[in-house]
Amino acid sequence: MLNNELQPLVKVTQHSIALLFCDYLKTLQIQTQVEKADDGYVIYCQSDKHDFAQQEFEQFIHQPDQAKYQQAAWQNGDVTKVSSSFPTLTSSFKSQFFSHAGLVTLIVFAACWLVFLASNFGWGNVVFHHLQFYPQLSIDSVLAAPHRLLGPAFFHFSWLHLVFNTMWWWQLGGSIEQVSGKFSLLNLLVVSAVVSNVGQFLVDGPNFGGLSGVVYALVGYVWWMGWLMPEKGLSLSKPIIGFMLFWLLLGYTSLMPINVANTAHLLGLISGCLLALFQVLKTKKHTH
Repeated sequence: MLNNELQPLVKVTQHSIALLFCDYLKTLQIQTQVEKADDGYVIYCQSDKHDFAQQEFEQFIHQPDQAKYQQAAWQNGDVTKVSSSFPTLTSSFKSQFFSHAGLVTLIVFAACWLVFLASNFGWGNVVFHHLQFYPQLSIDSVLAAPHRLLGPAFFHFSWLHLVFNTMWWWQLGGSIEQVSGKFSLLNLLVVSAVVSNVGQFLVDGPNFGGLSGVVYALVGYVWWMGWLMPEKGLSLSKPIIGFMLFWLLLGYTSLMPINVANTAHLLGLISGCLLALFQVLKTKKHTH
């Protein structure tokens, strides 16, 4: 049942578009709701903000894939009320998943899942042997198998580890690819994976895996880009930054029940921050 203070704003045909715009309005402290109609979805908003919301919608509908709208959907903890069937919800999820993720994001996401599934269907030792970091790091070993510099990033040891890393990769990597382009995301992946993998090897040896170092690089990149160049539209809320930093520090305590690749996390975060800084300096240099 609709709130008495809400009035119709606009009708759209796509469920995902309605939900995305409602999530954005909520970040502007505007009450909103979606109702299923016969031929689409009606977006309602609070009466005293109707004109402002109308202006925002006109900007939104021209570029719904802008990072600020995707970020609002990610950060909004509320569930927009809408009555719809299961197939509609499924198609909406698929639409949002693929619209947010670019080619690089999807390839890395799929690679991590394929490696994990192969490992759990009896090929674990073979897969790990081919992706494991070098037993001894040398120029000859790198030239013989250069893929092993990146390999451990794609190997995960548990469902929780995989889901956590690929969820963050999809969200942050997708935003970066949309705003900064495929090359920037690919550069982030390669640099942070090599830096975090080499660092982790030097501290604990070759038996490690996971995309966590890269994920922390994405966190650092988005965090510093939001701070140094907010007009780009990349940002992370302070609670999320605080959570990721707390998780990083927690790994250095004895409270964790599992072994954590702390060095990879820390070096990934630092590399992401520095890559954001370099990109900002390069951009400002070209504009002067």
